[in-house]
Amino acid sequence: MEEEKYIVALEIGSSKIKGAVGVLEPGGSLTVKAVEEEKLVDSVRYGCIRNVAETSRTIRLIVDRLESRMAPRKIEGVYVAVGGRSVSSSVIDIERRLPNEQEITSSLIDEIFTEALSQPLHERAVIDVTPRDFRVNGAPAKQPVGNYGSNIIASLNLVSCRSQLLNNLKLVIEERLHLRIRDIFVRQLIEGDLVLLNDEKRLGCMLVDFGAETTTVSIYKNGALQYLVTLPMGSRNITIDITSLNHLEEQAEVLKTNGGNAMPGADNAPYTAYGHDFTEINNYISARAGEIIANIMEQMSIAGFAAENLPGGIIIVGQGAKLNGFTRRLENMSRMKVRVGMPSSRIRIADSHIAPADSVDVIALLNATRDSAVECMTRPAPTVTPTPVVVIDTPAVVIDEPKPEPVSQPAAQTAQHKAPDFPYEPVKPIEEKPQPRAEERKPAAAEDRPHTVPEPKKQGWGQRMLAGFRDRVADLFTEPNEDE
Repeated sequence: MEEEKYIVALEIGSSKIKGAVGVLEPGGSLTVKAVEEEKLVDSVRYGCIRNVAETSRTIRLIVDRLESRMAPRKIEGVYVAVGGRSVSSSVIDIERRLPNEQEITSSLIDEIFTEALSQPLHERAVIDVTPRDFRVNGAPAKQPVGNYGSNIIASLNLVSCRSQLLNNLKLVIEERLHLRIRDIFVRQLIEGDLVLLNDEKRLGCMLVDFGAETTTVSIYKNGALQYLVTLPMGSRNITIDITSLNHLEEQAEVLKTNGGNAMPGADNAPYTAYGHDFTEINNYISARAGEIIANIMEQMSIAGFAAENLPGGIIIVGQGAKLNGFTRRLENMSRMKVRVGMPSSRIRIADSHIAPADSVDVIALLNATRDSAVECMTRPAPTVTPTPVVVIDTPAVVIDEPKPEPVSQPAAQTAQHKAPDFPYEPVKPIEEKPQPRAEERKPAAAEDRPHTVPEPKKQGWGQRMLAGFRDRVADLFTEPNEDE
């Protein structure tokens, strides 16, 4: 019988690292059991690990916390998502000419995808392949399997990243932490599978992942990914702008989160909160937010789309999306409808402290493992401890057997024993005569039976010694008679 599987997801971002544990039931339902996160400063830049030692230490903290919550289970493998400045997509067309008209099979499509994955790229590694469209004998075919034709052309997206990104990831997880990487996913692709509706993908929409140091734009049309690019700018750019007002970066982050607003005010009235004048602070925030939004909209033009081509609107995720006023500012500048991406309601959250909107990345990673999940945690076999046997030492009862009284040895004699002083006659042995067989008769009544005294049984040496010992013991507790 198939059992539930414990899945562990690890998301390494530029500002924090997150870990999550989910339970996948045999029926396919997913329950998020625990989410842990730890802040990180300058160890990961633009999605790529720079400080291997510090990143390893932070991941170990998260792993230990998750194990303590899932005790006694231990983590032995993780699923990882990658993102960052170097992640992008490129289009490739692969054609197959068949000898005659025949059915397009799933094995043929698999061969095309395998060829795409093996495409050589300079200092880059292909991490995923997604279909754009297919054409069989020149005609569009959304589902090529089952069609008949002699020619098929597949237009595919090659999603790749710098090879160093993957190398550093494996160095930290496999070599430093000795954990197995079950699989690697592209963060923006699995987030799209989680928060986007099928109708939005078919109509056309744009997914914006607004992170700390990067912003990724993914455009969908006709149910497939059409464009993906990562911009080297994020919410941290706004924080750094605030530091120019003589604030430390940590303090600037708090000011941005608590009182910042990306939406320019209707008037220029002074605004003071938390002991600070936010009028100038929000001017910085508004200016940088407007620059980021302008770059986002420019990607739509580069991809060859206009706002009217994407009636599904803009769906935004990421920690940067929490900036007050940013969603409204994006909606005003793009003239498109904007909503915040949320996990599907079919995913259960077991811990009420988990905020689904803040954990879209790791929940998306757990959700991506549904079709090919591999157990990530082991449960140690129960150890059978033998029940201690309590031995009660009872003092042994020692009975002192009486020792035979010493008998005085007779004086040495010659070979002939000395005759006794009293006269005696030698005892002649009694010869037993055979008794005549008595006639069988009925037992007599009790009163007719002759009274016989039973002969005393002969006692052995040990019995005699014991009897003598008992007598002597009895004598000790017997009061002497006055006459004696």
